Amino acid sequence: MNMDTVSISDTSGDNLVKALKQTFGDRVLYEQSTYTGMPVVWVTRYALTHLLDYLKRLTAPYDLLYDLSAIDERLRTHRQGLPPADFTVFYQLMSITRNADIMLKVALSADDLSVPTAVQVFPAANWYEREVWDMFGISFAGHPHLTRILMPPTWTGHPLRKDYPARATEFDPYTLTVEGQETEQEAMRFEPEAWGMQRERDGAEFMFLNLGPNHPSAHGAFRVVLQLDGEEIVDCVPDIGYHHRGAEKMAERQSWHSFIPYTDRIDYTGGVMNNLPYVLAVEKLAGIKVPDRVKVIRVMMAEMFRITSHLLFLGTYLQDLGAMSPVFYTFSDRQRGYAVIEGITGFRMHPAWYRIGGVMQDLPHGWEKLVQGFLDWMPPRLREYERAMMENAIVRNRTRHVAAFDTAEALKWGITGPNLRATGCDFDLRKQRPYSGYDQFDFEVPLGHNGDVFDRGQLRIEEMRQSLRIIQQCVNHMPAGDYKADHPLTTPPPRERMLEHIETLITHFLQVSWGPVLKPQESLQMVEATKGINSYYLTSDGNTMSYRTRIRTPSFPHLQQIPSVMRGGFVPDLIAHLGSIDFVMADVDR
Repeated sequence: MNMDTVSISDTSGDNLVKALKQTFGDRVLYEQSTYTGMPVVWVTRYALTHLLDYLKRLTAPYDLLYDLSAIDERLRTHRQGLPPADFTVFYQLMSITRNADIMLKVALSADDLSVPTAVQVFPAANWYEREVWDMFGISFAGHPHLTRILMPPTWTGHPLRKDYPARATEFDPYTLTVEGQETEQEAMRFEPEAWGMQRERDGAEFMFLNLGPNHPSAHGAFRVVLQLDGEEIVDCVPDIGYHHRGAEKMAERQSWHSFIPYTDRIDYTGGVMNNLPYVLAVEKLAGIKVPDRVKVIRVMMAEMFRITSHLLFLGTYLQDLGAMSPVFYTFSDRQRGYAVIEGITGFRMHPAWYRIGGVMQDLPHGWEKLVQGFLDWMPPRLREYERAMMENAIVRNRTRHVAAFDTAEALKWGITGPNLRATGCDFDLRKQRPYSGYDQFDFEVPLGHNGDVFDRGQLRIEEMRQSLRIIQQCVNHMPAGDYKADHPLTTPPPRERMLEHIETLITHFLQVSWGPVLKPQESLQMVEATKGINSYYLTSDGNTMSYRTRIRTPSFPHLQQIPSVMRGGFVPDLIAHLGSIDFVMADVDR
């Protein structure tokens, strides 16, 4: 097959699927109807890499591997029309040019769990394939280093299989002997040869240095093993998983409502920003349309958390560069933001405040004055940060043209959000694919030029200005109406109505005791979160809880990119780069 650039520029999903069927024939098995908003196509595993390469070579290419994961189908009861499968591996590709996605699925039987690796087509597939092997036991033929990534090397079993226990009470009591501790420690020993590294060059030994997992610049329990020639980084290996809590497994035993607080703990600096893609995806499954007031309240609180998250970033980013004072100023302003959030939601970092079909409660009396005080305070503070920090000659010298990468490199590794826009790529889901009413707001998308440490810092200051602009519009034009949808599958109806009508009483009882039952379907919602694009891909099997919840986070691919950016750089530049990425390990490990 000729794999030269293919000229298909039509952006419609239907025409693309037709082209795939014409080109690949019976290797394209089935097109699945879902609520994901994209074509979902089942293909044979042996044609998979050819299809991926084909899509990547289109004139308007699908050049970003957005997500890659799997599902254990063995207990799923509603699979009418789908190809037989014990396990399914899915690949979600994104085209920035088309502003469109496509998902490819491969069906596997339990006695033959192997798929060709996609690393040669999409380098970002490396960590995703390791995660699928770790969680499901599906191997990827030709993968350069197929080892566990989230679980310890000594772990047995694959946690996201349906026959793997979901509760601690299903395991024997945990014990750790002295001998067992030594075994675990030894398993963490870094062997350079396993990663294709040499221990010496021209008779001189390289130094291998552990940065983390307990180091202030690692921003959490994160380890990077450095291969050093003096101060030069010859190569490095990021090591994650120290913060893994099994959030996707937890979703399989929580009702659609009761899983909401767990979402707060993903990007734990993002607060309700984590709730948003989840509740929007559930609302797609339930067919719920929320009132305009709900949309605006959600936008206002999400942008408040974007500001508090960016303030945390700005202070620690400059602290990593050696400036000790800024973090105290940014944290002080962050507390002002949390005072507003607490005044409205009753909580600070983890309010778990959004609900399926609405929010927990209406805005309190006096909320406008509270929010307006913050809006008046912040603009001069942002300008002061620029003057004192970003215009500082030392900061500029430490960050200009350091750890720079262009748009093509960013897409190659699945980079999204501010780190992508710092390269000059104008892609923000709030503009390109508006959700929750973002199309009704007037704001700009800040862009960088050099894709370096400086641009990634400066851009987030500009994003805070735009968030303030959005929040001001929320204050000025907050719609009247209810704070939840009048729908039987949303949060329980108001208590006064529950006491008046037997039908409402029954609905209230079922919602509280069981939770809503959602019909079998699949939905996906992506949002422009604080650190990049975050999404929830939900599979319902007609039950009160999710059959499979896939949480795609931006920080996961952002850390995978580190070696390609830092090879040939220096240790201080790595510290600056780590600070400029803006990640938290709960967002990586889930």
